[in-house]
Amino acid sequence: MASKLFPRNEGMADRALRVIAGAVLLSLVFIGPKTPWGWIGVVPLVTGLVGTCPLYTMFGLRTCPMKET
Repeated sequence: MASKLFPRNEGMADRALRVIAGAVLLSLVFIGPKTPWGWIGVVPLVTGLVGTCPLYTMFGLRTCPMKET
């Protein structure tokens, strides 16, 4: 059920970049300029950790290799 609702559509490189970018943006809340705009980093961090992006699903995009059937 969850695989149909949230299909894995991010490759490892994409996921790593999202986690790094999310952590950097989120760090802006605690160190640096301490701006609330850093909370936007939660989105790429969560999508990178989970491995699925709702926008990729909506537009039919995938960065992970296809499973052979």
